[in-house]
Amino acid sequence: MNLSKSVTYGMIVMGHIAKQTEGRWVPAEEIAKEYSIPSDFMPKIMNQLVIAGLLLSKRGPQGGYSLAKPAKEISLLEIIETVENTIKNYYEIAQHTMKQRFAVKMDEIRTKATEQGRAILKKAKLSDLVK
Repeated sequence: MNLSKSVTYGMIVMGHIAKQTEGRWVPAEEIAKEYSIPSDFMPKIMNQLVIAGLLLSKRGPQGGYSLAKPAKEISLLEIIETVENTIKNYYEIAQHTMKQRFAVKMDEIRTKATEQGRAILKKAKLSDLVK
């Protein structure tokens, strides 16, 4: 499974914030500096995570970001789909081969693998990763 830079950065953001003591607001600049994330990526990623209800944002000198719900309620699948919109189900092989039997079977296996991957990511909670 290939993850885009945006998804990778989104996962780093969520992991870093989840490690913080409860009640601490984490500035985006802190995360960008800590993990060498280009600052132009941060506003879009943070905004997506806020809109999805995974992060809360607070403006001002003591502001920043915090988890919107407990880490045990946030799955890796939620983070990925928030930033990437979906796990890509790549080009249909069968369509390219005019539905040759081998290609249809390849598509079935690829679809099954995607579904199993989604199930694993849905089960993996942020809290399990930051212990």
